[in-house]
Amino acid sequence: MTGEFEHRHGFPPGTNQVRPADHDDQAAARTLAQVTHTPADLVTFYESIGDVTWADVGNGYFLDPAGDVLLRLQEYGGVDVGTDQEARGLVIGSNGGGLIYVAGPNGAVYRTRTASLDEPEFDQVADDLRQFLELLERSLTRFNANGDPGYL
Repeated sequence: MTGEFEHRHGFPPGTNQVRPADHDDQAAARTLAQVTHTPADLVTFYESIGDVTWADVGNGYFLDPAGDVLLRLQEYGGVDVGTDQEARGLVIGSNGGGLIYVAGPNGAVYRTRTASLDEPEFDQVADDLRQFLELLERSLTRFNANGDPGYL
């Protein structure tokens, strides 16, 4: 994607990477698993992947490091995605347009309809993390092919 980016868009690409997890990321993933109803696939993801930053795919796609997810949980608590007050969702990332991605306690991934968590309304975008990551991959593929990532 970045090889042709400057030629296509007229400016150099920003950060576009999938960063492998380091020791701190893995420790944060283990802590998330102990203190919340974190879906197992999210913990597994964070044991291998530190974060995803695709700043130039459309408005951008960002999956936050486990440490950031944990810090946000400690400071603000979980997010009510309307499933179960006892087991709330975790903010795991966003797109460059300000919409926020939340992993629900059942493993589903939701996206806010607006750029706020004050009184959020959610749309379920994937049944689980695997499906969400496949949708991200399709967005990248589509963006490489025609410059349009679609709407995730």
